[in-house]
Amino acid sequence: MSITFLLPSHLAALTGGQKSIPISAPARTVGEALQSLWEIHPALRDRVLDEQGRVRQHINIFVDNECIRFTGGLDAPSPEG
Repeated sequence: MSITFLLPSHLAALTGGQKSIPISAPARTVGEALQSLWEIHPALRDRVLDEQGRVRQHINIFVDNECIRFTGGLDAPSPEG
């Protein structure tokens, strides 16, 4: 399975300037996909999640133009691509 994360500039600063990061790992949910991203770029985790493991209020994560806040949060399905 291949998933590509597209990051805004302020987060790309934590990935060596990469704004597009492909991940080739199985992920049924957005949370699983993010975990694969954080294995490569661990500094992103604290910028995306709060201390309770929830997506920070000022962070928006989209899958196919749908914000995960309305489609199941970190448990939202993660389609390939």
